[in-house]
Amino acid sequence: MGLGLSRFQYTKGLHDLGNGGYAWLQPDGGWGWSNAGLIVDGGESFLIDTLFDVPLTRDMLDAMRKAEPKAAAKINTLVNTHHNGDHCNGNECCQGAEIIAHKLAVEGMRHEPPALLAGFLDMAPGLGDLGKYVKQCFGPFDFKGVTQTLPEVTFETELTRHVGSKEIRIMHVGPAHTPGDALVYVPADKTVFTGDILFIEGHPIMWEGPVSNWIDACDRIMAMDVETVVPGHGPITGKNGVKAVRDYLVYVRDEARKRYDAGLSAFDAALDIDMTDYDSWGDGERIVVNVTTLYKEFSGDDTPNDVPTIFGQMAEITKRQGRLKG
Repeated sequence: MGLGLSRFQYTKGLHDLGNGGYAWLQPDGGWGWSNAGLIVDGGESFLIDTLFDVPLTRDMLDAMRKAEPKAAAKINTLVNTHHNGDHCNGNECCQGAEIIAHKLAVEGMRHEPPALLAGFLDMAPGLGDLGKYVKQCFGPFDFKGVTQTLPEVTFETELTRHVGSKEIRIMHVGPAHTPGDALVYVPADKTVFTGDILFIEGHPIMWEGPVSNWIDACDRIMAMDVETVVPGHGPITGKNGVKAVRDYLVYVRDEARKRYDAGLSAFDAALDIDMTDYDSWGDGERIVVNVTTLYKEFSGDDTPNDVPTIFGQMAEITKRQGRLKG
């Protein structure tokens, strides 16, 4: 059974949520194919996230201007829900906007500039299966054409903004997917834009943790008076989609704990956990990231994950599943 809201098709482009709210969707929601949002009221506009590169962001903004010629002609405010480039690399396209993010998200952007992925792609041809996997994930995007544009306004716990007469609440719920994860809640519309706290019909990826924060973030969304939930990746959903992600996190946490206690390595545990119930979800190789992060949490190890090693392990799982191209 799909987790998308039945009144919205999961198709590429702009979707009218009603009452001046819009979602921009990019199927299939896999690596880099993120969602964004727009809120307009009283001739003002508020953008939630930009995309992985400039051409993609320009196309999105063009579609938004056509839908809302007066309000979207100039974006007044932009919030980045976290630091991953598929949610902020297009910031330069919103010149003159107030750009907001959590302070830890801005730190993350400084540490992971677009040039980092561009360099990774340049090295890909000499990296064997890892290189093939990196190209498969990130090859469609133009990182060299990005001029990193950082948010100038930061917050720590919560920030309120208004678009026309409409209140927008920006709430920090990280560290979870990343340190600076934020939700963007529009009470009047019963709508929340979750960034990568939600991957719908795709495996979430826990770069940071602790998992309890992520579960708490799902509970926070469940407690909101919301009907429309726009995830960072995947189709527009409702609270059923939030519950599915929460159930996934609890299941993987509990199964990883059993294998940690039994002495299995993180990689062996990732291969051993029965993920049959999630066969229809994309990017199943991300289980290795999630288990690696959980193992660090179980052992009290706060050193950062070794990203090249983890990508190598994801490439290995993708190859074993017959999904590695090239």
